[in-house]
Amino acid sequence: MAILHLENGTSYSNLEDISRELSALNVNLNKWPVGDNPEIRGLLSEAALNDHQKEQVLESLDGYFQQLQETAGYQSRDLIVLHPDIPNLDSLLAKFEQCHTHADDEVRYIIDGEGVFGFVGVDGGQMELVIEAEEYINVPAGTEHWFHLTDTKRIKAVRYFSNMSGWTPEYTNTKIRISPANSAVVFG
Repeated sequence: MAILHLENGTSYSNLEDISRELSALNVNLNKWPVGDNPEIRGLLSEAALNDHQKEQVLESLDGYFQQLQETAGYQSRDLIVLHPDIPNLDSLLAKFEQCHTHADDEVRYIIDGEGVFGFVGVDGGQMELVIEAEEYINVPAGTEHWFHLTDTKRIKAVRYFSNMSGWTPEYTNTKIRISPANSAVVFG
């Protein structure tokens, strides 16, 4: 279940309340079920997946991709699998520890694990959103944000792209003031 922590100490766990708080940024958060396929559920419980296994998972969830293709013009998708046993995980992800934007939307469907998106609000206030499995988020292009993993350092996320070049981070030099909830690793 998503939890939104505001800089003033207020927290929300109700999807309606979270959506209301994120609406000024046009950030979209939804619940998307993964389904009950035992083979896919088994793959999601594994720490690491090979390319064939990743494709199996992606194909099982392609109904969502087809919706995004038809309604928003998304062209490609991939599956990122992060876990503590990845060599140099911290340094691999360190380039995203700063507040940044993208020229394209950042769209993620978390299918296992958890992570934290941080945002700079239109009033300059900051907030962090803990997201878990079966939660979909769309962070619009130009939105100041950051992302870090929780202490578990484990996440599987489908990434959807309309244009791969639009996902390069553009750093804003905004200082992150909010205390990371369950922080460990940062990535964009």
